[in-house]
Amino acid sequence: MANPNRLISDVSQHLPFGEKRDTRFYGMNIVSVEQFDRDDLDTIFAVAREMRLMVERVGSFDLLKGKVLANLFYESSTRTSSSFAAAIQRLGGSVLQINNVTFSSVSKGEVLEDTIRTMESYSDAIVLRHPEEGSAAIAAGIANKPIINAGDGPGEHPTQALLDMFTILEELGHINGLTITMLGDLKYGRTVHSLARLLALFDVKLHFVAPDILRMPSTLVEQLKARGMLPCEHVNFAEVLPETDVLYVTRVQRERFEDPSMYERVKGSYVITPETMKSAKERMIVIHPLPRVDEISMQFDNDPRAAYFRQMEYGLYVRMALLALVLGKA
Repeated sequence: MANPNRLISDVSQHLPFGEKRDTRFYGMNIVSVEQFDRDDLDTIFAVAREMRLMVERVGSFDLLKGKVLANLFYESSTRTSSSFAAAIQRLGGSVLQINNVTFSSVSKGEVLEDTIRTMESYSDAIVLRHPEEGSAAIAAGIANKPIINAGDGPGEHPTQALLDMFTILEELGHINGLTITMLGDLKYGRTVHSLARLLALFDVKLHFVAPDILRMPSTLVEQLKARGMLPCEHVNFAEVLPETDVLYVTRVQRERFEDPSMYERVKGSYVITPETMKSAKERMIVIHPLPRVDEISMQFDNDPRAAYFRQMEYGLYVRMALLALVLGKA
């Protein structure tokens, strides 16, 4: 059996402990992917790989023993909330799980700022999901403890983008030179907003495929062009599938539509099935932030190119790495 102390020692070489503490990460707010460069990504992914080995060999360890994470979710969540809870517990810490803030003091009229100040008095870091874009930045501006953005409305979802990129690396071995197609709700899909920004650090070809009313926001497209990227926008999915290395599928989000009839118009625009995937490469992957509704047929799940459930496991290791880096203690 592997020696857990030896494994912890191996991991600690990559972590910000004692004099080796990396000021890039220790105490950092994680609000946007814009704050990361290639060196940052290399560090995060190196630690994530160490975390994977640790979990596979010993399950859990006391790297963050005594640390408390507050999961503060104003919107429903299964994967993000659970993976952060699992991550801190795998690292020896504990979690304050608040999954339905509408039944807390918010229902009495408490503002976000007061809730953040309250929760940071009980914890060492706060994971925040909130329906309003910019809410994570507001929280980071008033908190003395690290804020980790778990989704701010249609804005960003930086930890999802990190785990998406880690999935691509682990599945395909590289990012430069890939053709990446984002499909579905690109207007409200915060996961694709963050991933597109992160991919601007690499040499990739981007295709955006969406109905006209769900196109990628023009401001984001212009930002990418200013960085030298030339994303191609499409409505027809079939014309780009054969050259795609990574197909990123998103659901059309009913909760983002004020007019239900507009949702009904576009909800089934694209569906991934074994039949539609016949024209795709044999070596490529399909990923999805989940949950899915009907945009990926369950009949496709056993295809080796279906990476979306493996993607969830990669997410655990990335979030463990982020917590270890942000909360790393001597």
